[in-house]
Amino acid sequence: MKKRHIALMLCPAPLVASCVAAATPEVAERTHTVHPGESIQRAVDSARTGDTVLVLPGTYHGSVKVTTPGITLRGTGDATVIEPVAKSTDDCGKRGNGICVAGTAKKKLKGVTVADLKVTGFSHAGVVSVGSDGLTVRHVTADKNGVWGLAEERSQRSTYQQNTARYNGDAGIFLANTIDTEQGATDTRNTLLSGNRLQGNRIGVTIRRLRDLTVTDNDITGNCAGVMVVGDENKPKGGALTVRGNRVVQNNKYCPKTERLPFLQGSGIVLTGVEKTDVTGNAVTGHSGSSPLSGGIVLFKSFVGATNDNNRIRDNSLQDNHPADVVNQESTARGNTFVHNACRASKPAGLC
Repeated sequence: MKKRHIALMLCPAPLVASCVAAATPEVAERTHTVHPGESIQRAVDSARTGDTVLVLPGTYHGSVKVTTPGITLRGTGDATVIEPVAKSTDDCGKRGNGICVAGTAKKKLKGVTVADLKVTGFSHAGVVSVGSDGLTVRHVTADKNGVWGLAEERSQRSTYQQNTARYNGDAGIFLANTIDTEQGATDTRNTLLSGNRLQGNRIGVTIRRLRDLTVTDNDITGNCAGVMVVGDENKPKGGALTVRGNRVVQNNKYCPKTERLPFLQGSGIVLTGVEKTDVTGNAVTGHSGSSPLSGGIVLFKSFVGATNDNNRIRDNSLQDNHPADVVNQESTARGNTFVHNACRASKPAGLC
């Protein structure tokens, strides 16, 4: 502070303003442009907080790992394509992921944006985030990836908006507290999934052991199941979230059983082992199947015995769902309410 004061004293009066600017320089935000044949990773590694890495149209082979806070990785839409390399040498690619946004156990990675590009053909996930805070994923197409299109764990305040996730092996969008560890649900601090198109996946959206998020205005069709909100017996329980205003139509693809779930077919919105979830204003149409999870909106006791409690199913429009528009398989659950739903058939009767 003393040196800056001395510098001002030495400046002639008309030049004081320019001397102040010289004494307190601002670091300009930069754009790092990547052309076909160049390395996206090299540009990302050279970027500083506030910078943009702009990837021009073309097909780029290899994974990208982001560890710098506050940078934007942006393409030019579906003309910017990221695909796997034959033999990956980085840890993101070795795990079969396309783009990795990576914080640490002690420090979350803040303010990263991934936008306007296509990630396809990776054996695990198109875009995966671990330990992020304030991540934005926007206008990304994630298709034909082996497990998930877009995924995250141990993250908070994320926004997934106007993305397309299609033909991925498991969920189009998969959000979890942790992927590999059983523990109580964590608070996402208002994560938002809005305006995404989810088609032809095993599950359109999976929310696993999380709280405080909103799934709204998404177009979910042609999957085996549309939306699955999943909890377990740990505390706090998954839930305290909103599924609102989504178009969930004809998720009738057949998917065989896994270690976690029976076969899936014809499931619109499924709640299993969660609490205080508000399912409201959704249009759920044209589901048909004989899976234990089939139906328009289904409340299903989890396979580890956790009940759905104090959930609100209200103001939804349901039609042509079989075995019923609303299915409540809970006999020991508490406090679930079904109000003002426009539907024809429910199991048990009386929920429409």
